[in-house]
Amino acid sequence: MPSSTPPPEEPDIVFSDAATPFRRITSVSEYRFDDIRCDDRVLDIGANVGGFCIRAARMSGHVTAVEPVTTSLLLENIRANKVTVQVIAGALGTGKPAEICWDDCRVLSPTYRLGDLITMSGGCDFLKCDCEGAEWSIIPRELENVRRIEMEIHLPPISGPVNPALLEYIGRYYDFSIDRKPCHDILGVMGVLHAERKSTGCLRIS
Repeated sequence: MPSSTPPPEEPDIVFSDAATPFRRITSVSEYRFDDIRCDDRVLDIGANVGGFCIRAARMSGHVTAVEPVTTSLLLENIRANKVTVQVIAGALGTGKPAEICWDDCRVLSPTYRLGDLITMSGGCDFLKCDCEGAEWSIIPRELENVRRIEMEIHLPPISGPVNPALLEYIGRYYDFSIDRKPCHDILGVMGVLHAERKSTGCLRIS
């Protein structure tokens, strides 16, 4: 498993300070990504304003960010930090347009199956996913070639029904742990999953 100590915050990362009606996620200390390889194909689903994908793009030359709501600010931050990130204006889902909400913003966005996003990205070795419950739309076989997963897992009513098949697949094919914090239950979050593909899997909840 990757190190439980997140990489240090880079003081030279630039984020726009423009006023917005939504939260801007610039700190990503809950994720473990010090093991991103230079040739990894990194897919950041729920990129917000670029907190994760900008850092990942300093470690890998192949990063794709998926974001339905804060796309304009995401692109601005990518340009300001002079990194290369492909941006897909959309969301993880069933493939049908859906209303996506983030704080006081609502947009009608195209949605894509994970398999389609992976194809559009040219593949995926490292998946980061924070999509407010849409993770349960993932079809287990879509993870077949994904080596590493960093995923925030949500519970109803924020998310739809939990997908037992996805949990079973991860438990079978990945070693993983779930970090939980007291605030998570209030926010409707089960925790943050850290997973690395291996021949067998085990569960550790902390």
